[in-house]
Amino acid sequence: MTATAAAATNPLREGLHLPRTPDACAVVVFGATGDLTARKLMPALYNLARGRTMPGGFSIVGFARRDWTDEQFRAAMKKALTEFSREPLEEELWDSFARRLHYVSSNFDDVEGYRRLGDRLDKQDEAHGAAGNRLFYLATPPTAYADIAQRLGEAGLSRGGDNGGWARLVVEKPFGRDLASARELDHRLGLVFRERQIFRIDHYLGKETVQNIMVFRFGNGIFEPIWNRRYVDNVQVSVGETVGVEGRGAYYEEAGALRDMVQNHLLQVLALVAMEPIASFGGDAVRSEKAKVFHAIKPIEDIDRDTVRAQYGPGAILGQNVPGYREEAGVAPGSTTETYAALRLEIENWRWSGVPFYLRVGKRLPKRATEVAITFKTAPLQLFRQIGSDNTTPNLLVLRIQPDEGISLRFGAKVPGTRSDVRPVNMDFRYGTSFGVDAPEAYERLLLDAMLGDATLFTRWDGVEAAWELLGPVLAAWQQGASPLQTYDAGSWGPERAIELTERDGREWHRM
Repeated sequence: MTATAAAATNPLREGLHLPRTPDACAVVVFGATGDLTARKLMPALYNLARGRTMPGGFSIVGFARRDWTDEQFRAAMKKALTEFSREPLEEELWDSFARRLHYVSSNFDDVEGYRRLGDRLDKQDEAHGAAGNRLFYLATPPTAYADIAQRLGEAGLSRGGDNGGWARLVVEKPFGRDLASARELDHRLGLVFRERQIFRIDHYLGKETVQNIMVFRFGNGIFEPIWNRRYVDNVQVSVGETVGVEGRGAYYEEAGALRDMVQNHLLQVLALVAMEPIASFGGDAVRSEKAKVFHAIKPIEDIDRDTVRAQYGPGAILGQNVPGYREEAGVAPGSTTETYAALRLEIENWRWSGVPFYLRVGKRLPKRATEVAITFKTAPLQLFRQIGSDNTTPNLLVLRIQPDEGISLRFGAKVPGTRSDVRPVNMDFRYGTSFGVDAPEAYERLLLDAMLGDATLFTRWDGVEAAWELLGPVLAAWQQGASPLQTYDAGSWGPERAIELTERDGREWHRM
């Protein structure tokens, strides 16, 4: 169902703006035969076309090492859409979509392959009227990012087409392994592309609930006045995963939970929660306020006290026995890579001084969930305690990012009866039931924004640098043995030291 049709059939969506449509362009996917393209990118592009938000003159070019023809590429993408698209494959639409799919076979360091790519793009510009607009998506191993950018520059493709079109580069995480490697990568990309051309993607920022954090804060007059140290007791950002490394042991050995999730996803969510109000939703306005948050986070001085790292051992998930991390394929028998990380942070500014921010992420936990929990301070005078009723449970606001996207608010209410008993109750909002339509996948929103040139939901270099400046010392200290590696049973909520991290402050983790 298109956005127009959805609005017509669902009264809750009446009056919503129609989606923006970008200029005609070519989307070039490097690493087009890989898992990311099959699972995320191609389904996102197909669903954008299905929703009529792709430009009329779009084309898609896959660029990878496999010796495929256009037809083989189209067949592989059709299979991927059949398996992974959130909307069913429609044969008539697929026939039209498939005609826009093309393929160039080449190694990433072969200059001749980029010349062939340029020739193919010129022909598609002429056929589809794309005016030289090109979006280059790096769905490759990070080690190839800088070389691909260099070759694009050498082939004259980083400037757009001969008709004066634009060229943009979408870079997947991880953006470096530490501060030094991130700076080196940024330098090499900057030799070819300007900052305004580089779109560093973080798919968490494309999720509906993450985007709604700003709307919730700045679009509702009742919350922003209490969004500060006077009323907020603590903030928690939590990501729980029931899965292990899922056959990606070799990759995870190089990454770990801190690099894989905290440096990007969790810190980005934290910044949206903590940032100051903005004058507009322009890309630079939002990203500048987020960067201010990163620079205001107090460096972690006591690594042993304020960080926790752990690794899952054997256990059970949903009644099924699962192996420990060191028993996974591709993992060293004596690995010290963390699959769980927790941190206590403080933001040293006027709004948040003294409010602890707790971050945690872990694999093989009992539940898959991502959420922000904001605990408010209790009322200054506990009136109902005087008559024997306990109303000390604080108000709690939970922003659920996945899987059941929504918002819940906990507050005290009187229990029916002759006594003045007070009990906590929840007021709950869910996206699916409230709006009656499935939310688009994160990659759909982000790919559309990249084609539109809207960088609001993409990370800017100063934010990336500040995140590495904060976490780099933690990684270095861990490598030297600080905050010794803990273990936890698969299916548990993590190590005891993580519980101590909050209990030391007289607080506790919110149960997801």
